[in-house]
Amino acid sequence: MDRQRQYRKGAPQEPIRLMYRVYKYILPEVRSELARWTQHAHSIPDDELKRQALASIATKQFHCEGGAVYAAPYMDQRQVLIPLIVAFQTISDYLDNLCDRSTSLDPEDFRLLHQSMLDAVQPEVELTNYYALREEQDDGGYLHALVKQCRASISQLPGYISVRQELVPLVRMYTELQIYKHIHRNEREAALLNWWEPYATRYAELEWNEFAAATGSTLGMFQLFAVAVNEHTDEAQAQLIRSAYFPYVNGLHILLDYLIDQEEDRIGGDLNFCNYYENDDAVIRRIEYFANTAIKRVEQLENPRFHRMIIEGLLALYLSDPKVREQSEVLNVSKRLMKGSPLMRIFFWVNSRWIRKHMY
Repeated sequence: MDRQRQYRKGAPQEPIRLMYRVYKYILPEVRSELARWTQHAHSIPDDELKRQALASIATKQFHCEGGAVYAAPYMDQRQVLIPLIVAFQTISDYLDNLCDRSTSLDPEDFRLLHQSMLDAVQPEVELTNYYALREEQDDGGYLHALVKQCRASISQLPGYISVRQELVPLVRMYTELQIYKHIHRNEREAALLNWWEPYATRYAELEWNEFAAATGSTLGMFQLFAVAVNEHTDEAQAQLIRSAYFPYVNGLHILLDYLIDQEEDRIGGDLNFCNYYENDDAVIRRIEYFANTAIKRVEQLENPRFHRMIIEGLLALYLSDPKVREQSEVLNVSKRLMKGSPLMRIFFWVNSRWIRKHMY
């Protein structure tokens, strides 16, 4: 027992140790949480809301599993972090389904729905009817329950006051992206460009599509949740996390996601941020820029080895996806990005393929 407790103590420094925690503790506990939310979703009275709630859990389970990896350095507090990460990500996935497959194209409807994410991280705000601007209304308290779970978990994070100032703006930018990317397809690009304008000087190293991509990741939020388990976490630490994750780790995450979804988005008529690059060389150059800058930035954080594993894991996870082999141009980009990969990336690449084959 003492050896096992020692094995679980502290941030994992090597891929094998990280994956041991993921397989033995994190994945089973995430799935237990998702089973609880699935049971709740089955009781939703409105058929459309029920359908989208159940579909978001069934098809996006891996979002929660990936996000919960941020509990790995804090195993003694995972009973707080995993329910928080799962509930918050489930809100995100549910709302994405409601907007992406929506009976509405009203930006104010989308804004009100996503207010639930902001309310989840601002416990003093009074809850409201997030469905007030759409036809479907009765979710049996499902969305409120998810928000309340986030708040209950946050109340157990002694360092939350120190991370909140960096966390809330990340959540707000995420919600704004979801509003603009889901409106009528003829209006999306103009709305996104207008949204980008006030940020252009601050993030002069980015193109507008890269900024938008970076706002679409929840990874920086999860890392801020994670360090808030420590009462000694301070605002300077939170600022370093935000500057490493936004835009670099976050941007890498979502650009990779869009890279492999290009054909799917073309068929569905969905906006894809990788389509704004002039050619494959530009895609490779910019993804490498995000990866290399992210690696440099996370060196300033506590447990830099853990964050390096996150970055290598992202590259491996997406570049090993079966969608890659179905798209010749994406396969070419993937091969060039994987060329000369460090052993850590290769380990995660093999592990990602094993997980898909044996666990899904």
